[in-house]
Amino acid sequence: MARQDICSEVSLLLTDYLKEHNLELYKVEYKKEGPDWVLRVYPDKPADATTEYVSIEECEELNRYLSDRLDETDIIDRSYNLEVSSPGLDRELVKETDFIRFAGRQVELKTYEQINGSKNFEGTLIGKDDNLVIIKTDDEELKVPFEKISKINLAVVF
Repeated sequence: MARQDICSEVSLLLTDYLKEHNLELYKVEYKKEGPDWVLRVYPDKPADATTEYVSIEECEELNRYLSDRLDETDIIDRSYNLEVSSPGLDRELVKETDFIRFAGRQVELKTYEQINGSKNFEGTLIGKDDNLVIIKTDDEELKVPFEKISKINLAVVF
């Protein structure tokens, strides 16, 4: 089974569990790292949840549940390591809803090519309008076409 198919199947296996536990799926990755294959699952809290972050206990419970389901279905035909983890404080913004949920938060944005002489920007996320991500830097309101962004993460501010 292809990598993308495995990620889709894992997503399907988790649908009911996530609903029952008031979680959503942030991202699933299945990739080769060195000699090993790794299946990473990142649960997330919905935007309307009372807490913003997934707890260690929630990750452990999901890991046990998914491990059992994967053993039952046997959709992965090689050995692999299963990791279940929170998206983290510096989560990458990947879904359309992320740009609404985290508007007003500090972000770090990296582009594939220079814009105004730089490829790295920090600022406050204003949001996403169609295909433009808008952030307020110290100097200006910057509108970056989404396809020019290599990565956008929440900034960790202490």
